[in-house]
Amino acid sequence: MKVTIDGQSIEVEPGTTILQAARMIGGESVPPAMCYYSKLKGSGGKCRCCLVEVTKGSDADTRPMPKLMASCVTGVMDGMEVKSITSERVLDARKSVTEFLLINHPLDCPVCDQAGECDLQNLSFKHGSANTRYIEDRRTFEPENIGDNIQLHMNRCILCYRCVMTADQLTDNRVHGVLNRGDHAQISTYISKAIDNEFSGNMIDVCPVGALTDKTFRFKSRVWFNKPYNAHRDCDKCCGKTTLWMFGDEIQRVTARKDEYHEVEEFICNECRFEHKDPADWVIEGPRKFEKNSVINQNNYTRDMKPVKIETEKNILLGRDEDRKKISMSEVPLKGQEKKEFKEGNV
Repeated sequence: MKVTIDGQSIEVEPGTTILQAARMIGGESVPPAMCYYSKLKGSGGKCRCCLVEVTKGSDADTRPMPKLMASCVTGVMDGMEVKSITSERVLDARKSVTEFLLINHPLDCPVCDQAGECDLQNLSFKHGSANTRYIEDRRTFEPENIGDNIQLHMNRCILCYRCVMTADQLTDNRVHGVLNRGDHAQISTYISKAIDNEFSGNMIDVCPVGALTDKTFRFKSRVWFNKPYNAHRDCDKCCGKTTLWMFGDEIQRVTARKDEYHEVEEFICNECRFEHKDPADWVIEGPRKFEKNSVINQNNYTRDMKPVKIETEKNILLGRDEDRKKISMSEVPLKGQEKKEFKEGNV
């Protein structure tokens, strides 16, 4: 089946969604996604961030779809034509969705552990507005301990349901979910029961914002100060393939490996995530490369950094003698010193 997105065509298998086809093409045409997760069955269709405009339904029916469609749950038809970043309707819709997601979200990025790798930050940077029309009070919740190593901040939650689906599909005894309805809806545990299953830490990795954070890494460092390394160990519970976030020789946190869309490649167990912070426990494969531009990648040593050479006349950068004298102040007399020397000479 052939689909065209922003003028770029690609052949895909039947059953492929528009979002999946866009990711195959890559580039700026890929719609943002806050709730869709390719590793989780049934995800998608909730955040509305990935809306696109279908200008041609298919070769069999060339009529455009009247409404914007959620690309993560809309299947591709043969001959379909789609506009993503080239559509003004789509860009306006993404701005509106971003404004909606930020209605209750606190402005605590300076203290949030997710800063620097937050999908909502990236969405706000591209489609957010500096102004707000919201005058009502924000909903607020107290931080909740839902496990020995997981801190829940409901103020930051956007109800993407990823953590609930992760617990449903990786564990047998899910003890948390969505309580209440409407603007009172929240993620919580039943009668404050702690989450203690062996794969609960993966909820931290799938959370697109800072609602679920790692207590062992909490307030330790910013992610862009850490150096990520791919590493593995023999584990009888999971694949054992992880990313170590190191500061010098210290492992400050361990996460599952993620792709360029911030999706986990393989889920890992809590033992690998929380209990092995000694570099001797791991076989370090090498520094992790990031395919997508991010704050973590700004000073990444895996990139080829060529020295900067300035072609100019010899000694022109040293400046003139009188300029160097003014800058260094080594040969410029202090204020009033010239008059004092003159008076002493007359005496």
